[in-house]
Amino acid sequence: MKNISVLISLYEKESANYFDLSLKSLYHQTCPASEIILVLDGPITSSLQNIIDKWINILPIKTIPLSENQGLARALNAGLKHCQYDYIARMDTDDICTPNRFQSQIDFLEKNNDIDVVGTWISEIDENNQEIRPRVKFPLLHSELFSFFSKRDPLAHPTVMFRKRFFTKSGEYPTIIPMGEDTALWFYGFKNNCKFANIPIIGVNFRRTSDFYLRRANKEKTMKLLKYRVFKINKELGYGMSSNIYAFLYALLAISPTFVKKIIYKYFR
Repeated sequence: MKNISVLISLYEKESANYFDLSLKSLYHQTCPASEIILVLDGPITSSLQNIIDKWINILPIKTIPLSENQGLARALNAGLKHCQYDYIARMDTDDICTPNRFQSQIDFLEKNNDIDVVGTWISEIDENNQEIRPRVKFPLLHSELFSFFSKRDPLAHPTVMFRKRFFTKSGEYPTIIPMGEDTALWFYGFKNNCKFANIPIIGVNFRRTSDFYLRRANKEKTMKLLKYRVFKINKELGYGMSSNIYAFLYALLAISPTFVKKIIYKYFR
């Protein structure tokens, strides 16, 4: 059985109930994690600490406390330094892994030595763990992911499993684009010849709540990501004018009212 490091960031505003369900899904993996690197991004609530205390003697959790909140990218970079194993799986504290997620990704990577990072498809669930969408697909082959990236992210970040060499090639998570650290990481991965893939299984039940839409309503951060898309990603990867149009449309969606976002995500994602 292959060793896996799981990389998670936790901060004080996370739901203790969702966090509990997330860890429970790690417990039920058919290919269990060898270590769970849990970065505490600043002080956390007592309810979150209680969940850690509940699982710390059941799961191989190693907590990495940060003295203050530094944001997702810096927290993940801090955690990467503690990941011992070649396979590094990402996980968010409000999502739920399906039982065969890690085994499926390990099997794929073992058969495809050229692939540096592999994601999965997702299903979407709401606040009450009810399924909203049974399947959200992503492209499978590297060339398809590269083309897809001209429009939007080709991987669902909480589903990915990296080989450690991905970060040797790409560098760590960029910290210059808040709320866009994964987009920036994919850019540097493509730019530095990392090989990407997805596998056609549901690996994660992705939680889409009202907070999900509100987090994407920050105008300043949206404009930073738009500029980064147009003047950095699209320019350096050689995407055409259509990619800039998609970037502007995505920015408009990000700052639109929540009810508009819900309609777009439901029917056009």
